[in-house]
Amino acid sequence: MQGTDRVGADPADLPQPPDLAALTGVRSGKQTYYSAYQRSNERLQRTVTAMDSISRALVHPVEGPRALLEKIVRVAAVHLDARWTVLALGSHALASTRPRFLAVDAAGQVSDALDDLPGEARRAIAEIGNGELPPRAVDSPTRVVVPMLINGSVLGGLAAAPRRDLPLEPPDLSVLHILANLAAVSLHTGDLYRTGLAQQRRAQQLFDEVSEQSRTLSLRTEELRAAEQRLRVADQRELLERERRRIALELHDSVAQTVLSAGLVVEVLRGEFGCGAGPRGPVVPELDRARDLMAKATEQLRSVIYALHHERVAEDVASLPELLAEVAAQHRPHLSVRLRLEGSPVPLGTAAEHALARTAGEALFNVAMHANAARALVRLRYLEDSVVLRISDDGDGDPAAMRRTMRLARRGAADGRHRGLVGMALRAEGLGGSLSIRRSRAGGVAIESRVPLSGAVQGAVPAFEETNT
Repeated sequence: MQGTDRVGADPADLPQPPDLAALTGVRSGKQTYYSAYQRSNERLQRTVTAMDSISRALVHPVEGPRALLEKIVRVAAVHLDARWTVLALGSHALASTRPRFLAVDAAGQVSDALDDLPGEARRAIAEIGNGELPPRAVDSPTRVVVPMLINGSVLGGLAAAPRRDLPLEPPDLSVLHILANLAAVSLHTGDLYRTGLAQQRRAQQLFDEVSEQSRTLSLRTEELRAAEQRLRVADQRELLERERRRIALELHDSVAQTVLSAGLVVEVLRGEFGCGAGPRGPVVPELDRARDLMAKATEQLRSVIYALHHERVAEDVASLPELLAEVAAQHRPHLSVRLRLEGSPVPLGTAAEHALARTAGEALFNVAMHANAARALVRLRYLEDSVVLRISDDGDGDPAAMRRTMRLARRGAADGRHRGLVGMALRAEGLGGSLSIRRSRAGGVAIESRVPLSGAVQGAVPAFEETNT
């Protein structure tokens, strides 16, 4: 009959009532149901309290990572009602982190000193330090150990010795895993922060060192520039001094000797006419006047030679226009020399400035000595790609004859007196330029040295340093 039990059926084959313990997580029974419920409720309350404490610590990071770690180990101790609880790092993990462990005793006191801990806790710390950790939580009869993992790597572990009046269940291990993971993240973040802070300090230190070295380098650069400028001025002064000495020597050896010789001839003639050797007429007074003029010229030459030997060149000569002004000043007042500057001056190499100044000196000396000129013009032009120096006069020089003489001198077929023209040409060519000789607008000669800025700025060494004219 349907709906009735079969007679003699096996009880195991009969439908069983549902397992209340499996459904509720609490072993039921008339004698133990309420007490089990109470213990389960207490565990649940402890879990909620633990999560609340951790969440409060997470939202108050100003207390620092140690405060969070202390809360974690305290929460674990309270949750397990443990005799001791430790949170420790492996010996090779986060080497700069201190302290290496934190422990809580049965009274809830936190310590990072081994001497304050029981032997079991010290052994647990040693095992964790040695890396003797399983990849998952292990609940042994004496203690429970949960690894701290970060990106799959074990940093350390959380170990505790819970009281065994209540067995651990999966929710308890889940709480411990959460606590261990929070501790791992906190420790790893703290290590990253310290590393970043150390790198920032090191970067700041390096920046300060580089800044100091940069300041020192700037000072040294300025000192070198000042020294270079002093050397440059010294070279320019030496150039002008050599030019003065050369002019003085030429005046002494040639012009002065010629004037003296002419004076002696006048004296001889005057003596002959004065002794009645010939008709006197107006000759003797004219010879007397010529003698006086020769004596005056000799004194003027001596004064000029003395001035050229003893006057000092200005101490602040520093540019090509100033050099040319000094060179022009050496020939005044016997020759009226004007200096004209066109364009914006460009700093040139010392060798180029010296070569152009020497060219101007050679040309002006030739004008003063051979051209019978009253005026000369030194014209310096700064063009876009070159610098042009032109020395012109109103004398009676012949450009064609000078060009012919220069060609002969290049072949060695002229006397040394005309080597000055060759020297001017070779100086210009040594700087990548050229020298030309033309008729000037004033009727005399115009000597022009044209040098590209590329050669002048680089300061190529001139190919000629002869001082003779």
